[in-house]
Amino acid sequence: MKTLLKNAKIYDGTGSPAFLGDVLIGGERILRVAPNLSDAEARVIDLRGRSLSSGFIDAHSHNDWFAIKNDPLPYFAPFIRQGITTFVTGNCGISVTGFAPDCPHVDKMGGGLFSFRDTTGAYGMAEDFFAAIDGNTPCNIAALVGHCSARAAVAGSENRKLTAQEEAQMLAVLEENLRQGAAGISLGLMYEPGLYADTEELKKVAALCLKYDKPLTVHPRANSAVSMSYPELLGRSHLLRAVDELVELAQGTKLKLQYSHAIFVGKRSLKDKDEFVQIMNKLRENGVDAKFDIYNECLGVSVITVILPPWYQAMSPQERKKPLNRLKLSVLIKATSLLLGFGFDDIQIAYIGEGFAHYEGKTVHRIAEEEGMKDLDAYLMLCEKSNFQGRVNMGPYSTNEIISEFEHNENCLYMTDAWVEEHGVQNPAIYDCYPKFLRDALRGTGDTMENTVRRMTGATADRFLLRDRGYVREGYYADLTVFNEDALRTATPDRQVSFGIEKVFINGQPVLDGGKLDTQALKTSGRAVPVR
Repeated sequence: MKTLLKNAKIYDGTGSPAFLGDVLIGGERILRVAPNLSDAEARVIDLRGRSLSSGFIDAHSHNDWFAIKNDPLPYFAPFIRQGITTFVTGNCGISVTGFAPDCPHVDKMGGGLFSFRDTTGAYGMAEDFFAAIDGNTPCNIAALVGHCSARAAVAGSENRKLTAQEEAQMLAVLEENLRQGAAGISLGLMYEPGLYADTEELKKVAALCLKYDKPLTVHPRANSAVSMSYPELLGRSHLLRAVDELVELAQGTKLKLQYSHAIFVGKRSLKDKDEFVQIMNKLRENGVDAKFDIYNECLGVSVITVILPPWYQAMSPQERKKPLNRLKLSVLIKATSLLLGFGFDDIQIAYIGEGFAHYEGKTVHRIAEEEGMKDLDAYLMLCEKSNFQGRVNMGPYSTNEIISEFEHNENCLYMTDAWVEEHGVQNPAIYDCYPKFLRDALRGTGDTMENTVRRMTGATADRFLLRDRGYVREGYYADLTVFNEDALRTATPDRQVSFGIEKVFINGQPVLDGGKLDTQALKTSGRAVPVR
């Protein structure tokens, strides 16, 4: 069955000016792109007044964990409504892959955020994962292999240096996943056990990316001027120290360094933006292929323990209750709050656990007031009630002005860093993050439409070596998104619903039409995207 899309304003993903033309689809592929096409065998769809691009690619996702769900569609549906057809998954070191079949620490995978519950299985190696999802999930999935997962596979979440044997085992698993088609390696230096890795270990991980010419994506040790990752509260910004660590990893190499979610947590971290950009530019001048990515949100989602120092998290429950340790923690967090411009009234509880819905949507400060407790005591109480695995929404992570500036930066890619939660308050990025990028372009606060579409299509496909995707070209996969520019321009965002996206095709299959999802087609529309 052929489909002929007529009279569309086509953004081809190269950044070149949009043009009027037609697109002929046959099977999974684009057969022709040209004006005035005709084909007697094709079903014709007139797109006059509408725009068309390659399906959007989410450059930073965790949907590898949801691609293997017994019923994955609910976890992908809101992203498809945004026009997203492909995901680069396995970010922040927390990938679904990264362990051998006989791994004794499978229960340590997921970083407290994800698990193998209600999945078709646990697939520690890339080839097994790709075989499990190919044709069995709604969207296309490329997958990074995570350092946190591979490290946990050999040593659990212990706070120590790996033995030589453990390090060799970890590196072997990472390399084998790269051979099998992983799109690169991801680091999560703010999450267990990645936060326990020293620079020497991380350089060996980076060397694997260099060997296979694939990206190293990095969730840095700190995204704020002051954090719990460094003992000194004064002196150089912790965010910038974390960037300095990446300079040490990459300098003198041609590493494809992808800095994950360029955010600046807390009002006093915003000043670090200019130096961050300067460092990234300097890396590029010195031969490092350094880029970064953003979402179109000013808040973010994290685990509830994100502000707890590693030394406190590593303690036993008995040690945590000792007055001296509690006092030390209290002094540290109070000082951090003052230096950061970020406090417990900026931390909103998204989910604690079953039976605690009355906390959801409230800040820690408000909960403390309601419970008659001090803020820190309320926070630690919530940590304990969630078994230190709760979820929070936090802000500010950025500003509209910073987002606008980064939208004009040619080394910036777009992503959501969002996933659908079964309970609690959702991350707003699941609803309308990509339409907001388009809206910014159309309203003049973002880059041009051509460059904006390129960031979310061709540029991301190039970055992660996604073959035959990201462009409206003959022979490429027919991942296509159709949108209404007038509706995008005039929409009111942040209403927990997408806007302006009218049709979506995934591998030639029409899966969204006028707001209606084809649930039958979406059972098999997605493909695995190994990178070899």
